[in-house]
Amino acid sequence: MTSRREFLNKFLLTTGAAFVVLKTDAIARVGQAIEEMALDKSAKELASDDTFWGRIQSAFEVDRTLINLNNGGVSPAPKIVMDAFKRYTDYSNQAPAYFMWRHVDPQIETVREKLAILFGCDKEEVAITRNASESLQIVQQGMNLKEGDEVLTTTQDYPRMITTYTQLERRWGIKLVQVPYPTPLMNKEDYVNAFRKGITSKTKAILVSHICFLTGQILPVLQVSRLAHEHGIPVICDAAHSFNHIPFKLSDLEVDFFGSSLHKWTYAPVGTGMLYVKKDLIKTIWPLMAAPKEMDENIRKFEEIGTHPAATHNAIAEALAFNEAIGIERKAERFRYLHSRWINRVKGFKNVQFRVNIEDTSNWCGLVNFYIDGVDVSKLVDYLLNKHRIYVVPIVHPEFKGIRVTPNVYTLTSEMDLFGDVIVKVAKGEVPEVMEK
Repeated sequence: MTSRREFLNKFLLTTGAAFVVLKTDAIARVGQAIEEMALDKSAKELASDDTFWGRIQSAFEVDRTLINLNNGGVSPAPKIVMDAFKRYTDYSNQAPAYFMWRHVDPQIETVREKLAILFGCDKEEVAITRNASESLQIVQQGMNLKEGDEVLTTTQDYPRMITTYTQLERRWGIKLVQVPYPTPLMNKEDYVNAFRKGITSKTKAILVSHICFLTGQILPVLQVSRLAHEHGIPVICDAAHSFNHIPFKLSDLEVDFFGSSLHKWTYAPVGTGMLYVKKDLIKTIWPLMAAPKEMDENIRKFEEIGTHPAATHNAIAEALAFNEAIGIERKAERFRYLHSRWINRVKGFKNVQFRVNIEDTSNWCGLVNFYIDGVDVSKLVDYLLNKHRIYVVPIVHPEFKGIRVTPNVYTLTSEMDLFGDVIVKVAKGEVPEVMEK
């Protein structure tokens, strides 16, 4: 049997030079925690081990006077990622025209390859962008749509993506079709059927979210992809919230296009994203910014944005190494455990509603939306921040409202317990200032 020491040595050799650092380094601490505690435990068993997760938490330099439960918007990066970003920036700044363009910028190819390996695709299908919105808009605006063509999505997809299509309605005369689906989604087939009913002979693309940004619902993308492909319709996947959040590969989705932000659950610097385009479809998509004809079939045409900082995308490599050290399965189980600390205390209250089926953990992970009857969500958000320094997001949608809660790997169990203490009081009606008038 392989010893822990032998396993770790092999692990360090196969995950790159970033591990060969002092013991005070963030990734070294993660590696040491894995060596000492993780090898004999399943991801689920390890989820509640605060000693193990304490090593992970120490890799982040965050303000502990604020309980940040809005990591779904953008997450802090661990210190090692920010150190890499600063190092690449300082090196580039010595003479950007030489050091940035000749030395730092070409290293984007290593990042591209690492992203491709993690996602399970060819590196010639991966472009590095600035965020999920840019990734998705490249595809949305790059398709050869014409007047009368229809694009199908839901009423719960991201506003920026909806705005892109409504602009194309004004510009090109296309038609955006949005279908509703139940919230909470108790039967995932209802989601697939919503798309099935919306497809017509004019449907030229389907936009589907992997995780709904509003509720945290994990959606059956694979089933929608297979339905769409039966009709010859390409599928664009908005994966802003799923990459490095829950474990999956491209083969689990079978989508044609995939866009994600890397400054959320991947912990890369702010302003990093990823775009996947199926290889034989690259030539069919126009880039947002012009590229020469010679690049028609080259994924890099989508990165033709002019002069930009190379340090940002190179630091992605450190973020990927940090995630690899932890393990995505471990992250996902930790997120569910952190949520369970407060969910199990309030789910028995009749006035508390969840926007996902919390009894089935295949429906949710690090992002959960809940609502308390009679409570003004904006008032509750302000109360949490002003009285307890807990930062969450109010969600007000035409179909429902609630509060979105997104902890992360640096979140302390005690912080989730404090959040739970406050929500129990609110559910009992002991905080009258947050009630609707």
